[in-house]
Amino acid sequence: MAELSTFSTSQNILGESPFWHEARQSIFWVDIEEGILHEQKLFSECSITWNLGKKIAVILSWEGSQLLMGCEDGIASFNLLTQEWKLGIPIEVGESDLRCNDGAFDAQGNILIGNMNMQVREGLGSLYRIAEDGGTFKILEGLTIPNGLSFSLNHKRMYFIDTPTRTVKSYLIDIAGNISFEKSAVVIPENMGMPDGMSIDEQGMLWVALYGGAAVTRWNPFNGELLETIAIPALHVTNCCFAGDKLKELIVTSARENMTEIQLAMYPESGNVFRIQDLGVKGIKMLSHKPSTTFFQ
Repeated sequence: MAELSTFSTSQNILGESPFWHEARQSIFWVDIEEGILHEQKLFSECSITWNLGKKIAVILSWEGSQLLMGCEDGIASFNLLTQEWKLGIPIEVGESDLRCNDGAFDAQGNILIGNMNMQVREGLGSLYRIAEDGGTFKILEGLTIPNGLSFSLNHKRMYFIDTPTRTVKSYLIDIAGNISFEKSAVVIPENMGMPDGMSIDEQGMLWVALYGGAAVTRWNPFNGELLETIAIPALHVTNCCFAGDKLKELIVTSARENMTEIQLAMYPESGNVFRIQDLGVKGIKMLSHKPSTTFFQ
C-alpha cells in the first residue's frame, strides 16, 4: 500500500517541476508565481531557497553546480554556488506576456518545451524543439497550457498534455526528432479535474497530476485505462517525479492559486510538496543533456 507524507510545508502559490538531483540527494522544485527555487534533501529536512525574481517553470537538467531551466525568456542556467544567472537560448515568444511552461529532453538531445500566455489566453501557446546548437523550431501551435511531457520507454512516442483538452496525446517520433500525431492516449473525465504534469514509470505507465482533482493518477497509455488513484490533501496537484537511488518514490507538487477561502479551509495543505513511498513500481532515469552539449556554456 502506497504511503503518503508531507515532504515540505512550503505553501507554494504555484509549485511545479519537482526534480530529483541524484548527486546532491535533493529534490528541487519551483514556485512559478513567486520566482523561488527550492531545494530539500530527500533524507533530511535541510532546505535552501533562492529568490530568483523570474518565473521559472521547469527544471530540465543539471551539470556540476548548475541547473538548466526554462523561464519567462527561454532556456537559462543558474549556478547554485555563485548564484550566477545566464540566459543561454532565448525563445522568440513575440509577446512580453508569454513564458515557458513544461519541457524535457528527448533521446536525440533536443529540448522540447512549451510556452503559454501568462493570463492563460486560449490558443497562444506553442511547443518548441531546441537543438544543441540553439536552433529553435516550433512543432505545435494553438496550445493553451502546454504541460506534462514524457517519452515512451523505446523513445518512439512522445506523450503530451495541453491541459484544457483533458487529454494525453501520443505522437510518433522519427529518427530526426520530428513528431506526428498518433492518437489520444488518455482522456481525463471532467469530474476528475484537469491533467497537469506527468511522469512515466518502468512499465511504461503514465503518472498524471490532476489540477483541481486532489490526486495523482496512473494510466495505461496503450488502452487509456485508469490503473490507480492516490488522493493528495491539496486541491491543485501540479506535477510529479520519481526520486531516490532506485527511483522508488514519487514526489508531488501542488498549488494554492485560484482557490476560494472555503477550498483553502478544506485543503489547507495546498501548495505543499508530498512524498509517496511503497508504490510497488519504479520510475526511469530522466533523459538529460549529452556530454557534448553547449547548453551550459
